[in-house]
Amino acid sequence: MAPRLLKLAPVAILLSLICLAYAQDHAKINNAAVDIGSLSTQEIEDELQQCPIIQALHVHKQSHSSTTPSLLSQSFKLLFPFASPAYNSLMGCLYISGPPNFLLALVPTDVDPSSLIIMVAFAVGGLLGDVFFHLMPEIFLGEVPEGEVRAVLVEPNKNLLLGVAIMVGFVTFVGMDKGLRIATGGAGHTHSHDDASSNGQAVGSEKAAATGSSASTDGEIRQRKQATKDVASTVPPPSEKPKEVKLSAYLNILADFTHNITDGLALSSSFYASPTIGATTTLAVFCHEIPHEVGDFALLIQGGMSKKVAMGLQFVTALGAVLGTIIGIVVQEYGGGGAEVVGKGMGLAGTSLNWGDLLLPFTAGTFLYVGTVGVIPEMLETGPNKMKELRATAMQYLAMAAGAGIMLGISWD
Repeated sequence: MAPRLLKLAPVAILLSLICLAYAQDHAKINNAAVDIGSLSTQEIEDELQQCPIIQALHVHKQSHSSTTPSLLSQSFKLLFPFASPAYNSLMGCLYISGPPNFLLALVPTDVDPSSLIIMVAFAVGGLLGDVFFHLMPEIFLGEVPEGEVRAVLVEPNKNLLLGVAIMVGFVTFVGMDKGLRIATGGAGHTHSHDDASSNGQAVGSEKAAATGSSASTDGEIRQRKQATKDVASTVPPPSEKPKEVKLSAYLNILADFTHNITDGLALSSSFYASPTIGATTTLAVFCHEIPHEVGDFALLIQGGMSKKVAMGLQFVTALGAVLGTIIGIVVQEYGGGGAEVVGKGMGLAGTSLNWGDLLLPFTAGTFLYVGTVGVIPEMLETGPNKMKELRATAMQYLAMAAGAGIMLGISWD
């Protein structure tokens, strides 16, 4: 009997605290009920913080939390020393735009984009880890400062609008990618060698058809000759190739510029959410930008451009991140980023949301697209050697786990 009572003791203590809180605050709640409609969501949550249960949990949390800042938090404060989220956003933009572009000076001109698949897998893990471990919890619940306990007021319609913003960000990138594929005749924005390899296969098929076995029947020879004509008709004349490749390269630059704008929006909205979310988003974007920039640089070189011109164009695309960051700062500063009066329904669709609050879920949707539809198909490509592909797949999974593990470790600590 005694062990059973011991198990029920925590429940009894919790019920006692609830009853005590209700008895103490019952009169206050009745007196304030008339004015509850004039309070904003933030003001209601601040009032909930005065609840005895929340206060007791707060004291318990502080007593078990370390007072010494972690090495990670100290590093973040060193990298982003400003109190203003706008200045920290611009600093993050400098980090993701500067080093990857200067790194291109060390990249050989004959680099194969397909050799970057391990780096791409690492970036996918980082992007998806940032979305699911950092952005999603922040979007729907907000971030709790270290050592604190907070009560969150749930608004179902607010959560629906946040979900809509995530979907809009995802679909926006679907439309952008589709438009690019239409403009390039179906090539799309990729770092692979699909076009070059398909041309090589066409030429190889042409040679194989032209050197058919003498033991073949007349019908087979005619079929091979016809196949040779068909393949030859699909391969553009040498004088037309540079023009087509350069057009694809310039369209690739346009796609990169647009993509970098969303990176800038992600940085600004993340830093306005919290310094930690901003720092982790900067890290995720940085890990993605290195293979992204190197792959695009290789495509420009293959398009007939010199290394100097290719580096200059990649620098131009980096300005897209600056533009996106500035746009995000303007929206956050002048788009009404705070909570509106709930009772009067002054927010979007009667919720406490403002336009600035939709930037973070929008960028989360774009990250979802880039980390899944935009990149994973490249990782799904396989060759005829099964053992080689199995080893490559294992390395890709390890790289993804490493990228996601870094984001999980940052969130956990």
